[in-house]
Amino acid sequence: MTNEQTPDLKTKVQDLIENMINPAVAGHGGWVELIDVQDNRVYLQMGGGCQGCGAANFTLKAGIERLLREEIPEIEEVLDTTDHASGTNPYYTPGKA
Repeated sequence: MTNEQTPDLKTKVQDLIENMINPAVAGHGGWVELIDVQDNRVYLQMGGGCQGCGAANFTLKAGIERLLREEIPEIEEVLDTTDHASGTNPYYTPGKA
């Protein structure tokens, strides 16, 4: 059995980011970039309105990770590599601790 017709994991993730995830977060001035896929773990970086947003973790876990794992079941985990502290225009200001 060959994998010639099957896109690799990184290509599948990139396709979902471009066609489903980024159009969804663009409404809040944000975007998501694929950094890497290693050992069925997806590494992402969030930017624009998502960087430093108080709802970024919820967006990542309940939105992005849920979608990626539904569409690509072999994904085990989605990790955020974003430096949220350097966000200059978050969509939602983080709450006070």
